[in-house]
Amino acid sequence: MSKNKQNFIRRKQRVRIKLRKISDRYRLSVFKSGRHIYAQIIDDASSVTLVSASTLDKEIRVNSKSNCNVDFAIRVGKLIADRAEAKSIKMVSFDKGGHKYHGVIKVLADEARKKIQF
Repeated sequence: MSKNKQNFIRRKQRVRIKLRKISDRYRLSVFKSGRHIYAQIIDDASSVTLVSASTLDKEIRVNSKSNCNVDFAIRVGKLIADRAEAKSIKMVSFDKGGHKYHGVIKVLADEARKKIQF
């Protein structure tokens, strides 16, 4: 396994361990691939996804080679925040997975933070 993959897995485990300590909140989990960005709010107590948004949603979807950039991250962040607000979700824990907190991940979090408290 490469050094980058090992570091990614370590970061992911470190984030999950810290989030287990905050069990009274829902978890806003972000996943990004080379082409798309996915965000979902999960209730870990009952293992249910409450709200989800991605670049594959009809409101956002554009046929292009890559939808994983800052512009689409802003759209996904706004969409997940609006959907959470509609379900009266006010506080979440941010799970960035193993990704570093910059670029697309940071922009998505900043947009979601405008309506949801982290």
